[in-house]
Amino acid sequence: MTAAFGLAGMIASLALLIWLAYRGWSVLLLAPLAAMLAAAISGEPVMAHWTQTFMSAAARFLAQFFPLFLLGALFGKLMADSGSVQVIADFMTRRFGPSRAILATVVCGALVTYGGVSLFVAFFVLVPMAEKLFQASNLPRRLLPATIALGTSTFTMSALPGTPAIQNAIPMPFFGTTPFAAPGLGIIASVVMVVFGLWWLKRQERRARTLGEGYSVHPPMPPVDKTLVRERATVSQSFDPEEIDHGGAANALPSVAVAVAPLLLVVVGNFVMNVLVLPRIDVRYLAEERWGGTSLEAVRGVWGVSVALAVAIVALIALNRSRFATLRESADAGANAAVLPILSVCSLVGYGAVIAALPGFALVRTWLLGLGGGPLVSLAIATNLLAALTGSASGGMTIALDALGSYYLNLAIQHHIDPALLHRVAVMSSGSLDSLPHNGAVVTLLAVCGSTHRDSYGDIVMVGILGALLALVVVIVLGSLFGSF
Repeated sequence: MTAAFGLAGMIASLALLIWLAYRGWSVLLLAPLAAMLAAAISGEPVMAHWTQTFMSAAARFLAQFFPLFLLGALFGKLMADSGSVQVIADFMTRRFGPSRAILATVVCGALVTYGGVSLFVAFFVLVPMAEKLFQASNLPRRLLPATIALGTSTFTMSALPGTPAIQNAIPMPFFGTTPFAAPGLGIIASVVMVVFGLWWLKRQERRARTLGEGYSVHPPMPPVDKTLVRERATVSQSFDPEEIDHGGAANALPSVAVAVAPLLLVVVGNFVMNVLVLPRIDVRYLAEERWGGTSLEAVRGVWGVSVALAVAIVALIALNRSRFATLRESADAGANAAVLPILSVCSLVGYGAVIAALPGFALVRTWLLGLGGGPLVSLAIATNLLAALTGSASGGMTIALDALGSYYLNLAIQHHIDPALLHRVAVMSSGSLDSLPHNGAVVTLLAVCGSTHRDSYGDIVMVGILGALLALVVVIVLGSLFGSF
């Protein structure tokens, strides 16, 4: 009875967290409040859970992943302020032309986000480019958000091997994996998402042309409500939209080769560090107490991505030093843009740690681990549910892995499942049902596009949720039959 009562308290606290977060309350306040409510209802010591459980988990996440948030946000801001993202967008516009507006938008979004540019930086640059293409091609503007989502928020975030997205980094300390976990399955999943998404968007394009629906002349796009965007965005991605306009635009635009070079450095550097360099160096000293008694498997992924981003940032500055209007201000804005997002996710992680420590969570754990289909199916369901409830891929996945990661790893060992397969399933699961209407990236994208949930969300569901779930099923089936590859 006590466990059941505690479970009811956990559900009530989660409902409070979701309800108030959707209405603009800061997760920095809501997460500890909801956690302490659940602890109080469960009859647990409230203050001990706040300072020892909540803060310990939040601090651990900060210590593990702040380098990636910091370097990722800095890289994205410098790419934007150097004019590099704009040059890439303009090149894609000319290369593909209005007749292939959807494909041009998807390819451009995929290129910049797989190269390490923050999702929200990409939104603010890609939308004006895509809007011109859609207008020239006379495509309905309501398809714009889903088209951008396909290129920026699906396969480059969760499936393509080596992606520097924070979601792809989170499972690494839990499973001892790298960003290139299960590369073959990741590529197959990416193909499924791209093919399904493009099929759906082209289907919608043909349907619109048959009905005579074109771009039309809409009222001027309303200014973006930056307060709303910031409230919803900071728990779902790694860049604070408040810093978008800080810094300064480039004095002159770089060439396409100069613009693309830092993106290639991120991808190549990530591969070289994780596959060629780190496995060959002697890091036995990490087992010493002064270094936390850790291992290379626990830090390799974060080290590799961090070095790749750092090298790309140095190259970006060197190649564009004369183009930055105010380099120091741009760098400051990029660094500042990392702070609120990581602290917001840390709060969600702390909340999840408290919930996992309560007696009532034993019922949830027993149910999840007892689901049919094995650990892969159970992990997929747990991560999808938590990502959906929190509206955050990174927050939901971290909560799931903090609470159940060791259980899934033990099950994987018992079932002879490669941890790399767990990694890929966890990342892809976090990027499926997280795109519900309250997701910060969805709210931001619709706001920047000047669209509404009623007009555009249905297509986002198809390319961002259904396509991702289809790819996840394919990976689980292939992984169950053939293992990780």
